[in-house]
Amino acid sequence: MAAAAQRPKLLAVVGPTASGKSELAMRLAKEFDGEIICADSRTIYRGMDIGTAKPTAAEQKQVPHWGLDLVEPGKTYSAAKFKKYAKSTILDIQNRGKLPILVGGTGLYIDAFLYDYPFSQPGSERDPLNPRHLKRTAKLKDKTLPAGVLLVGLMPPDEVIKKRIASRAAAMFGQGIVPETKKLIDNYGQKAVASTAGIVYKIIIRFINGEITNEEAIELFKTADWQYARRQKTWFKRNEHIKWFNTPNQAYIVVKKQLLNT
Repeated sequence: MAAAAQRPKLLAVVGPTASGKSELAMRLAKEFDGEIICADSRTIYRGMDIGTAKPTAAEQKQVPHWGLDLVEPGKTYSAAKFKKYAKSTILDIQNRGKLPILVGGTGLYIDAFLYDYPFSQPGSERDPLNPRHLKRTAKLKDKTLPAGVLLVGLMPPDEVIKKRIASRAAAMFGQGIVPETKKLIDNYGQKAVASTAGIVYKIIIRFINGEITNEEAIELFKTADWQYARRQKTWFKRNEHIKWFNTPNQAYIVVKKQLLNT
């Protein structure tokens, strides 16, 4: 009789923006005593909440979230830093008997941790062909998924992603994206805000300056987020280790079975 499969020690949920990753992660975290590590190059910035679709205060109260608000707008943050942060955070979660759930759409952050990418130290020689600063002399390890990791991805049909992006864009003004942006500008300066966390805040600055209307800003949001989603899809589709699902519920059924070790 075959032995039962080992319960995963780490769950990783990936996919493009607006694919339902957070919904799936929250559901599983609540049911399996999990804690969420956000692998997102936009939600690492303090004060940038609405424009990055950061987990709400209520969601963070229900389930511990890590990887948020790590740096101030205008500051740089690298995949190498995230790899180090994720490694220590996930180990701490595991040592406390909880389930770490790594969730995000920033493919380099995810891969840097899962596949232990080697990065150069500040000031050392770097690969001129690699803007992400992999070591010139280091060879990437074989892309083998570590034992104990369950890696799933959400990839809804394009029309579903576009509809969710449109809904999110339409809701931003009502949620307070304009006052949030004004506060950020007051605290960090317009240049720092415009150069951080994607294009959303740059668009809102144009609205605040009277260059575009509310409706034009929403359309620009939708276009920018869809282009971002397409880039994310291209990155993740190259990874043969990802088990793909169309909906969060489909993924939930399969992941739950493995977490229950049945």
